[in-house]
Amino acid sequence: MEFLLFALVLLGGLVLVPLGLPGLWVMVAAGVVYASVLPDRLSIWTVLAVTVLAVIAEVIEFTLASRYARKYGGSRRAGWGAMIGGIVGAVVGVPVPIVGPVIGAFIGAFAGALVFEVTAGSTMGASTRVATGALIGRVTAAAVKVAIGCVMVAWLLAVSWF
Repeated sequence: MEFLLFALVLLGGLVLVPLGLPGLWVMVAAGVVYASVLPDRLSIWTVLAVTVLAVIAEVIEFTLASRYARKYGGSRRAGWGAMIGGIVGAVVGVPVPIVGPVIGAFIGAFAGALVFEVTAGSTMGASTRVATGALIGRVTAAAVKVAIGCVMVAWLLAVSWF
């Protein structure tokens, strides 16, 4: 019964990830609780390894929009704009139920890169290209974060099952 509850919490956390909510951290917390309650089924080393994966996913999420902005010809300033805009957009969100923070993060990354690049003196066409790169980076980051979440769920379930 406890394994089923653990699996449901992990899958619920995975559903939260693409919505811009802290689903990876829900999974880590579930692992900590499960390892505390049933230490013979899940070791603390597995929980620590999964925590490292969650940290890596967060770092990737916050840096990939910046990297793509620079890959598309943007300045370092545009990279910072994409990162800051993505965070602000996710926090402020868009008034759309459930997916508002995700849409806000995408719009924020685009707008942040665009504004920072235009204020650095680039033309509107070049700035739009850079902002598009930042948007692609943000979408890619979300996909990578979901993939890492899938690995975390599979790992935790496999280790706790056997």
